[in-house]
Amino acid sequence: MAHLVQSMAYANAMPWHGLGNHISTKQPIEVWAQQSGITFEIRETPVRFMTDSAGSLGAIMSFPEQKVLFRSDTNEPLSVVSQRYQVVQPREILEFYRDLTEVSGFELETAGVLKGGRKIWALAKTGQSSTLKGNDTVNGYLLLATACDGTLATTAQFTSIRVVCNNTLAVALSNGTGAVKVPHSTSFDPQAVKKQLGVSVSSWDSFMYRMKTLSERRVKSHEAMNYFLRVFTDPATTATGLSNERAMKKVLALYEGDGKGAELASSKGTAFGLLNAVTEYVDHERRARSTDHRLESAWFGQGASIKQKALDQALLMAS
Repeated sequence: MAHLVQSMAYANAMPWHGLGNHISTKQPIEVWAQQSGITFEIRETPVRFMTDSAGSLGAIMSFPEQKVLFRSDTNEPLSVVSQRYQVVQPREILEFYRDLTEVSGFELETAGVLKGGRKIWALAKTGQSSTLKGNDTVNGYLLLATACDGTLATTAQFTSIRVVCNNTLAVALSNGTGAVKVPHSTSFDPQAVKKQLGVSVSSWDSFMYRMKTLSERRVKSHEAMNYFLRVFTDPATTATGLSNERAMKKVLALYEGDGKGAELASSKGTAFGLLNAVTEYVDHERRARSTDHRLESAWFGQGASIKQKALDQALLMAS
């Protein structure tokens, strides 16, 4: 089976997706680049094609409006994009963290290459951490990712990871958005992104205040069922009442005690427990072709959308 993760590295404990090469903590950016496979450049060349011609090879023609992106190390093609497309080099993703790790106390934990080089990401621990009742600890992270195949703008996203179960959840920024996104039609300015992120404690404190509120919101059994129905019912089929029954059965079991940390005081019978049942399902239990397919979905795809919907619905319960 083809895997999405081509190479990656991690420090500290094995990450929740169980992939990668282990390296010791607080390594310089250069070591991270080597161990994660983020050492190649993305190069570009005009699109060319060969015309048919009877009895000969034909003529080589060019199509100047488009260009091919390819890897510098293997010459493997990555995508075809317009001439206006501005490439973000893989190394820029790691360099984004240089001053954060050397000056601001951040610590890189994972970095890697997805889809043969079409997608690059790095994740760093911010040093922010909070503990809810029952000794339920949540740590703050900053995720930066880009893609050159049209599937993702260069995206910076604060993320929380719950220690007891390694569930991940996006942290909303102070402006209410979930991330800073730089489309490939514009140049990537790392310092401007950091300024827009507001690398500070304000977003984290606001997020943890919401998590604390959810942990204090008691939930009755019928409310739990209604919550999961709202999360796992496709709005396009609401009229027919179609929902993902397999998912609902699994998340209900996670919520009622099967989930990691489900018996902690912060989660047992609370809206926070409902939310964690969904995030655990998406990160660890949801059907996927492989672990790395699940990882990509949980961070960038449908899984991330499900988790955002679960958070929105939980916050509505607590409002």
